[in-house]
Amino acid sequence: MSLRRPALGLWLAAAPLAIVASLPHGALADVPPIRPRPVPPPPAPPPLAAPAAPTSDEAAIRALLEAQRTAWNRGDLAGYMAGYLESPALTFFGGARVTRGWRETLDRYRKRYQGEGKAMGQLAFDDVEVVVLSGDAAFVRGAWRLTFPSPGAPGGKDAGGLFTLLLRRLPGGWKIVHDHSS
Repeated sequence: MSLRRPALGLWLAAAPLAIVASLPHGALADVPPIRPRPVPPPPAPPPLAAPAAPTSDEAAIRALLEAQRTAWNRGDLAGYMAGYLESPALTFFGGARVTRGWRETLDRYRKRYQGEGKAMGQLAFDDVEVVVLSGDAAFVRGAWRLTFPSPGAPGGKDAGGLFTLLLRRLPGGWKIVHDHSS
């Protein structure tokens, strides 16, 4: 059989009250009241740094995207595809479909935007963020937008979505090795 003892913490918490209660009335009259110390305000956050100037890698990647946009807008799919790694290792995720390979990706674009009764529209990129991960790898995200001259134009209505790109620096410059556009 075990004997239960009150927890030591409970006894320690109650002890000061018992001591004060046992003092004669007025014994604490000369003791000044306890006043909380004022808490100083937290230090001000450091000022925001000015945005860093784009690195030469970032500028090269933005130039690649601009060259793609320009090629697309003149209807030049081969020129647009020049920004991609020309290899079976290229991956393109669009909607629920995975396309592997440069040639297969070009064929997909041709079927979708240059097939019978189709139009390419005008491509724009918005909110593009370039993150250089290392000397030979970069990550890009943003929004894409295709606008068509009129709602009844071949190819349908305006479209848009988000994209994420992975790029590698190769002997020929930066190339897209993975594109996920939705």
